[in-house]
Amino acid sequence: MKSVGKKILRGALFIVIIAVIIVAVYLGKYYHTQVDIDSLGNSKVSISKEDYGYFIDGPGTESALIFYPGAKVDEKAYGPLMSQIADGGVDCFLVKMPVHMAILDMDKAEDIMDEYNYDNWYLSGHSQGGAAAAIYVAQNPDNIDGLILLAAYPTKEISDDISMISIYGDRDKVVQMDRYDSNKSNWPAQSREVIIPGGNHAGYANYGEQAGDGEAQITNDEQQSITAQTILDFVKSSNAE
Repeated sequence: MKSVGKKILRGALFIVIIAVIIVAVYLGKYYHTQVDIDSLGNSKVSISKEDYGYFIDGPGTESALIFYPGAKVDEKAYGPLMSQIADGGVDCFLVKMPVHMAILDMDKAEDIMDEYNYDNWYLSGHSQGGAAAAIYVAQNPDNIDGLILLAAYPTKEISDDISMISIYGDRDKVVQMDRYDSNKSNWPAQSREVIIPGGNHAGYANYGEQAGDGEAQITNDEQQSITAQTILDFVKSSNAE
């Protein structure tokens, strides 16, 4: 009987070890950036590496955006989008997540908000990063003025005190649109939706093609410019309300 017990224990231990190895391999693979974020600064925008990720500091002083990257995507790949937003007057905090998974640290925004002073705070994210941002906002409605989702949707009800905008490309094949539509019941009253013609799932950043995505009909630069301007317009109108 003892030998049988030992065999069962060894078998269980072997399964656990294999599972750990599989998870480690899965999390170790991610989409790498194709841009040098340190080269994106200009006369109006400075970029500094911080413990939480990157601070993209532009000419604005009143509003800031905290950004959660998509799952298994190097946060630096979003540098071009963030620098455009900062250049337009909204400072950006590009967050580095544990093993590139925003769901593992959804409260990361709090550390940043505790450290910096802005009149208006906006939380944003791409794909899984957007889902994580939405969960944080649902649980902490008093901390955030607006929620900006890129190819993502809230799975929990968002307070009507929050302004929200949802942006996605009509060539996106990664977002599950049935779930996107079924979760519209969680949207706050002050919600807007913007569909980018020709845009896909990966076009908000520079990390290459994403598995299962549709083929974009516009360039990454074009998709990011449209997205940046849409976000800037949203922040401006939300601040005026």
